[in-house]
Amino acid sequence: MTERAVASTQGLVLADGTPWPEDAIEVARVIDAWGVKGGIKLHPFSSDPQALFCTKKWFVQPAVPQAGAVRKPTAPAGAATGAATAIPARKNTASTASADNRAPVRLSQPALLRVKSAKEQGDVIVATIDGLDDRNGAEALKGARVFVSRSAFPTPDSDDEFYWIDLIGLNVVNREGQSLGTVVDLLDTGPHCVLRCSLPPTETAKPGDAAERLIPFVSAYIDRVSLAERLIVADWGLDY
Repeated sequence: MTERAVASTQGLVLADGTPWPEDAIEVARVIDAWGVKGGIKLHPFSSDPQALFCTKKWFVQPAVPQAGAVRKPTAPAGAATGAATAIPARKNTASTASADNRAPVRLSQPALLRVKSAKEQGDVIVATIDGLDDRNGAEALKGARVFVSRSAFPTPDSDDEFYWIDLIGLNVVNREGQSLGTVVDLLDTGPHCVLRCSLPPTETAKPGDAAERLIPFVSAYIDRVSLAERLIVADWGLDY
């Protein structure tokens, strides 16, 4: 069950007084507006996005700037403090400039969305939000990162199902008790997931090799997972 890392917003209180959950997990991204009445469209990070449907509270953060993005120019020297940066007008265009040419408004600070409805539509999620009633408001959320409290996640259907976020940081040992490393990430290869483990301090990577170990997260190699012990036991050799 795929999800992203915990949000680094410890102690944050939103503008309406709601505390940001300490166990917030990033589960989706707003990709566009949906319809003309304030609906939004989301790309979920899991193929089974039940975490989005099990709570009516979605916490959002502004989009992360893309690599290579150009930052908005700062006010020129001598400009009054707090004044908006002016964009020089081209000759004979000031009176005919369209509002459509202005940069779109975007979410600028973390916020709480109270969900009225949400459903799957193909590969995306479409949702309506309390207080969001027009397309302009919905478009302001484009690119926003969507988080849900880990405590709101549904319980996995079986004992051999785990959320990715719960596996991060677990120690991995083999049947002989030898340390294989610590889980730092998981890779989704399609047929199955792969544990990406950093090597233990006592082990040095061979020249030219990455300082990590990849172990398929499948029953053929994984003997046991104990969240309480923060331990994974694998049928895996040090020289694999």
